[in-house]
Amino acid sequence: MKRTLLLIAISFPILLNAQTASLKANWQNLDLKTDSVFGVSTEKAYTELLKGKKHVTVLVAVIDVGVDINHEDLKSVIWTNPKEIAGNHIDDDKNGYVDDLHGWNFLGGPKGNVEHETYEYVRLIRLEKPKYENADSTKLSAAELVKYHEYLEMKTKLNTQLAEANISRPGLVGLQLDTLLMDMKNKNPKVADFKNFKPKNDFQKNEVNYAINHYKGNDSNYTSDYRKYLVVWRKDIQNELDYSLNINYDPRSIVGDNYNDDNEHYYGNNDVTGPDAHHGTHVAGIIGAVRDNNIGIKGVANDVMIMPVRVTFIGGDERDKDVANAIRYAADNGAKVINMSFGKDYSWDKKVVDDAVKYAVSKDVLIVHAAGNENADRDKKTFYPNKIYADSSGMASAWIEVGASGSKDGEFLKAYFSSYGKINVDVFAPGVDIYSTTPNSTYGDDSGTSMATPMVAGLAALIRSYYPKLTAVQVKEIILNSVVKVNHDVTINEKKVPFADICKTGGIINAYNALKLAATY
Repeated sequence: MKRTLLLIAISFPILLNAQTASLKANWQNLDLKTDSVFGVSTEKAYTELLKGKKHVTVLVAVIDVGVDINHEDLKSVIWTNPKEIAGNHIDDDKNGYVDDLHGWNFLGGPKGNVEHETYEYVRLIRLEKPKYENADSTKLSAAELVKYHEYLEMKTKLNTQLAEANISRPGLVGLQLDTLLMDMKNKNPKVADFKNFKPKNDFQKNEVNYAINHYKGNDSNYTSDYRKYLVVWRKDIQNELDYSLNINYDPRSIVGDNYNDDNEHYYGNNDVTGPDAHHGTHVAGIIGAVRDNNIGIKGVANDVMIMPVRVTFIGGDERDKDVANAIRYAADNGAKVINMSFGKDYSWDKKVVDDAVKYAVSKDVLIVHAAGNENADRDKKTFYPNKIYADSSGMASAWIEVGASGSKDGEFLKAYFSSYGKINVDVFAPGVDIYSTTPNSTYGDDSGTSMATPMVAGLAALIRSYYPKLTAVQVKEIILNSVVKVNHDVTINEKKVPFADICKTGGIINAYNALKLAATY
């Protein structure tokens, strides 16, 4: 099941998750040598390099589903627009956005918010259908013929995904689970039962290994957790059928803009939390949850403000116009780092996003983007948005593309889901079982390149906070040149390849190394 946000919300029952069972709290910020987990040495940097040093506040834009701005561990670091008077229904700072006190929501209107969306390719099918559904291919120009075949390819993809959703894959997995328990002759097996059981197929083998490694000392959770997982999975598939894969579903009337007008910027509302802020809240906490308040978690950066800008969803794809406007909004309102933990396989209008990226780069903004959770080679499979400009004018100089790594330094260091690419993915960062803020002042674990990306964005903010004279391009250079190199093979699709072949730097980001290097500039 595809999620536009780069989050493995429920990573059950993947065998490789066993590598992070019983992890130390805050593992992603710990040190490999000292703590035996492949964190990024943030705590070491604070202890040995930053104590007593002056620093400035850095504004980080979280372009996402929204952020719970009242979370106990985030509310003190949520950006407040100093030029805006709350609730007076006047655009006090004359930036085109009325009452944008804490950011902006490009998915809202006067009567509410868009909660669900279709995938981008479904919208493209809807756009192209009048022209190509019954087209005579022999009468099409060369350019039209290319579009025609793209249309047919997208239709095939849609029919395949609809078929997969309609056969209720969770139901089939549920039957597999029931068969496993029947074969074990135990409805609530313990770890010892799994150790003594000989699996009959790959599904059973994965489940047995997962249970043995994941539920040490907590025997009672396996079956009940799996049942809960299936309930959520069924709900997600129903949402795909109702919204993401529904060619007739179009919620844009809620926003009230003219989506075909790329030059339209001033629409939306100021509800920066939105209807489901789980993903954005988790991302924001990784970047900058308060480190010294003795509650919750520790973000990477100790002096940031978080600017929420809402453009995307769990299920369904973000729209290019919204992404472009979000990037421009962040740049115009002082963001020095932009976190973008989302992506998609198709693009309606790449140029409008490219133009916004160029604008942000011109204003010395560093953009950090997730590589995706498809375990895809990004040198072969394009992912949007990306740093390569469609007009052949080059690529964004202040852009970092991020893959996700796990806690254990070994052949499974690359997260099983993470996309990769020796050319188009720059670095890897911790992205498996990351504990962070969730709505209503709660906390939880999530996995995904969505979680790895704010590790890098947080590091960028940390560098810019202590070394504010450095440019965005210099900060990128420092992060890439200070990685901990991984000098061994990792497993991808059951094959071992050098880590140096899966990203440009061949390593994992490291805060301690980066700050030492920054001091030399």
